[in-house]
Amino acid sequence: MKVEVAPAGEPDKAIVANLMQLYLYEFPYIDHLEVGDDGRFTYHYFDRYWSEEGRYPFLIRAEQRLAGFALVAERRLLEPGTEGHAMAEFFVLRKYRRRGIGEAAARVLFEQFPGPWWIAEHAENLAAQTFWRAIIGRYTGGRYTEGPTDYYGDPAMVQSFDSSAAG
Repeated sequence: MKVEVAPAGEPDKAIVANLMQLYLYEFPYIDHLEVGDDGRFTYHYFDRYWSEEGRYPFLIRAEQRLAGFALVAERRLLEPGTEGHAMAEFFVLRKYRRRGIGEAAARVLFEQFPGPWWIAEHAENLAAQTFWRAIIGRYTGGRYTEGPTDYYGDPAMVQSFDSSAAG
C-alpha cells in the first residue's frame, strides 16, 4: 500500500484539528483531558505547530486517502539543551491500523529527521508501547533503549534511538 507523509500547511490545520479530536478521544486514562464548552478537547500546543520553529505537523495518507497525522518536535522545545526529535503525537485511523501504514509513516519521519529520537507513550497505553517497540525494534535492529519517565505529569514509557545509525 502506498503511504505518503506530507507536511501539513496552514490550509491543512483544520484537518489535523479534526483528527486530533479522534486521537484525544482514545485517551480515557489521561485525567486532565477535559471537553470544553465547545464540545472539543483542547491540545494546548496545537497552534504552535504552525507558528513555532522546530515543530512539524504532517498528514499521513494511504493510497491517497487520509489515514492519520503526526506531530514532530525538536527535543530542545520539550527539554532545553537536549538534541534530536520527539514524536509528540502520532495517530493512524482505526480503519488503517495493522496494515503497515503506521510503520511506513514512522520510517519516513525517522529518515526525514536523522539523529536522536525520543518517543513516549502513556504508561497505561500498552497498545502504543507494543506498536513503538515493534516499529523501533525493526527499524534499529533492536538498538534502542527504553525506560519509564514522567511526561508532563503523566507516567510514561520512552524509547530512545538514533535514526542516523539505523534504517
